[in-house]
Amino acid sequence: MGRFERYLTLWVGLAMVAGIALGSLVPGLVAGIAAAEVANVNLVVAVLIWAMVYPMMVGVDPGSLKGVVRQPRGLAITLAVNWLIKPFTMAALGVVFFEVVFADLIAPEDAQQYIAGLILLGAAPCTAMVFVWSQLTRGDEAYTLLQVSVNDVVMVFAFAPIVAVLLGVADITVPWETLILSVVLFVALPLAAGLATRARLGSDARIEAFRDRVKPWSVIGLIATVVILFSLQGQVILDRPLIIALIAVPILIQSYGIFALAYAAAYVLRVPHRIAAPCALIGTSNFFELAVAVAISLFGLNSGAALATVVGVLVEVPVMLSLVAFANRTRTRFQQG
Repeated sequence: MGRFERYLTLWVGLAMVAGIALGSLVPGLVAGIAAAEVANVNLVVAVLIWAMVYPMMVGVDPGSLKGVVRQPRGLAITLAVNWLIKPFTMAALGVVFFEVVFADLIAPEDAQQYIAGLILLGAAPCTAMVFVWSQLTRGDEAYTLLQVSVNDVVMVFAFAPIVAVLLGVADITVPWETLILSVVLFVALPLAAGLATRARLGSDARIEAFRDRVKPWSVIGLIATVVILFSLQGQVILDRPLIIALIAVPILIQSYGIFALAYAAAYVLRVPHRIAAPCALIGTSNFFELAVAVAISLFGLNSGAALATVVGVLVEVPVMLSLVAFANRTRTRFQQG
């Protein structure tokens, strides 16, 4: 790992500060970036995520995809955590904190909005950023692709019913444009580009040399994404710091708790680290584009639910970097074969 990657947490922290400052000092530029959207997917952020995902997709060997079925335990853990546990623990934590622990600090109607936003986050496992976290933990590219792809398929059928049950409403409008466009932009197209690049390069040595050259762009894309995300939400952070902190509490508990559960299950079931780390990180990370889009469509742009999903965006990168660091420190405790 290079010097830049070793101090990634520091660069991300500086990027957060820079993003908040940019949002305050150049609001016109930030508004222009925010307006560049299609189906609630920001095109500027999409390009940066593409820069993050593409280097890993170049490493996906089509021949290795045939072998991933020999390791079903990692996929089983991912599916169980994402769809049988995570949405319900997030809803439970929301109720506990906003109806009990923080009841004296928040109006009841606001509490219900925040709970709704947390439910939307909990029911939307990540699609794009997982490839970055997998790369930082030296995860198996082909297996990570399989895990993300299967989750995307399940999400098409399970997201709306789970959210409907947990919110107690029957009519959930899922922004299918956001869901489909995100899968195409962040999975299908980078994969196609990666496979085309492999075919053009030919030999393993040339492929590896090319990956070494483009890999820094993955980290640069991450830093730039953090700057943009925090510039877009900088005013919210400055205006409502206490509410941001309160909403972050159950999200932090959920994130570290879900990771611990999935990572421990992978350890007990003797899943190799190159599969175990991405397996646990997929459940921890969130598909925030989808969660934010649904919150806005159901409750409005200025709703507490939308704010809660935005806090999920703000919390995610620092949390995921800390978990990536932990996964890398504990690599030797896992089966490596």
